[in-house]
Amino acid sequence: MTRRLEGTVALVTGASSGIGHATALELAREGASVALVGRREDRLTDLAAEITGAGGKALVVPADITTAQAAAEAVERTVEGLGRLDTLVNNAGLMLLGPAPGADLNDWRRMIDINLMGLMYTAHAAVPHLVKAAAEEPRQVADIVNIGSLAGRNAYAMSAVYSATKFGVGAFSEALRQELARQHVRVSVIEPGSVDTELRTHNPDVIQQHIVAALGDIERLQSQDIADTVGYIVTRPRHVAVAELLVRPTEQA
Repeated sequence: MTRRLEGTVALVTGASSGIGHATALELAREGASVALVGRREDRLTDLAAEITGAGGKALVVPADITTAQAAAEAVERTVEGLGRLDTLVNNAGLMLLGPAPGADLNDWRRMIDINLMGLMYTAHAAVPHLVKAAAEEPRQVADIVNIGSLAGRNAYAMSAVYSATKFGVGAFSEALRQELARQHVRVSVIEPGSVDTELRTHNPDVIQQHIVAALGDIERLQSQDIADTVGYIVTRPRHVAVAELLVRPTEQA
C-alpha cells in the first residue's frame, strides 16, 4: 500500500496517550516522521520505540506547551531534528468538569492554558514552517489539525469552561483557515463526541460517575477512530480541504 505521507514530518502534541498516541502511530504508518510532544517522557520514549521498531522515524520532544517559549522550542526541535514540518496535530488537552459556582479557578486556568493557549502557541510557532513546506516541498500543501470537541458545538452544564475552550478552538481554527488558505496550509478542526480515553480520569470519582451515567451503556469511540479521521484529512489531494468534522459514537444522542 502506498505510504501517502512518505518524506513528510508531523508534530503531534499530547502524544503520550489516547488520541495523540494513536494519531502518531497512524501518521507513521503513512510514512511521516513524527515528533512526539508531551510531558510524560517515559511514555513518549516507549511510543518512539514502537514506531522505530516498525520501520518508522520518531523524535521524542518532552515539553509543556502551556508557555509560548516551550511551544516554540518544541517546534524548533522538530524542525532541527527532522528537517522540516508538514503537519501539526494539536491534540493536547484537559477536561475538568463540575459546577461553575464554587469551582477551583486553578482548574479553569489549567484548561485554558493547555486547551486553548497551548494550541495557539504551537500553531503560532509552526505556521512559518508549514507555509515554507507548502511552498517548497513536493506535496505543496501542509496541514494544521486541531482536536476540538462536541462540547465546542454545544455547551453543557458541568462543562462551562471546557466548552468555552473548545468553542475557542473552533473559532481560532476557522479564522486561521481563512488566513492561510491561499498559501495551501489547510486548517481543520475535528470535534469528537465521547471517546474512551483517560481524559475523564482527571476528574474526581463523583464527576466520573456522572459522566458514565450521562452516557449510559453506549459504545464509545476509540482513539483509533479519531486517528483515522486525522489520517483522512491530511492525505486529501492538495485542492481538497476538510475544514470541520464532527465524529460521534453512533448511539450518542
